[in-house]
Amino acid sequence: MSKTSQQNTATDANGVSVIHSQAHTSGLQQVPQLVPVSPGGGGKAVPPSKQGKKNSLVDRNSDEYRQRRERNNMAVKKSRLKSKQKAQDTLQRVNQLKEENERLEAKIKLLTKELSVLKDLFLEHAHNLADNVQPVGTETTTTNPENNGQ
Repeated sequence: MSKTSQQNTATDANGVSVIHSQAHTSGLQQVPQLVPVSPGGGGKAVPPSKQGKKNSLVDRNSDEYRQRRERNNMAVKKSRLKSKQKAQDTLQRVNQLKEENERLEAKIKLLTKELSVLKDLFLEHAHNLADNVQPVGTETTTTNPENNGQ
């Protein structure tokens, strides 16, 4: 089987050569290949977003430029104020949480002491009850002096 192919080369507006090759016998689709025009290939690629824009010098004295700069300056100022406010809010929240944490820790200490006192009272009461109650099955008989002789 012999394969024959043809190549057509064209240069587009960006200075890039596009090679279109056609394979007659293989039935493959045409695939364009991008090849730099300069032999060194050291050209910079231009992003698609900037290809449509021409390199025109911006007149810094124009009204359009001044308006854009003013809008940008206002946006920057607004962004910085928002960031500063957020930092202040965060700091305030941190301080509130620290105070709440201290209050809760103090409450824990107080409740722990109260629990300890109540536990000691309960144990003391339980011990006193145990001393006063006799075990079941060990009844003591009291001797009545009046019933001794009968």
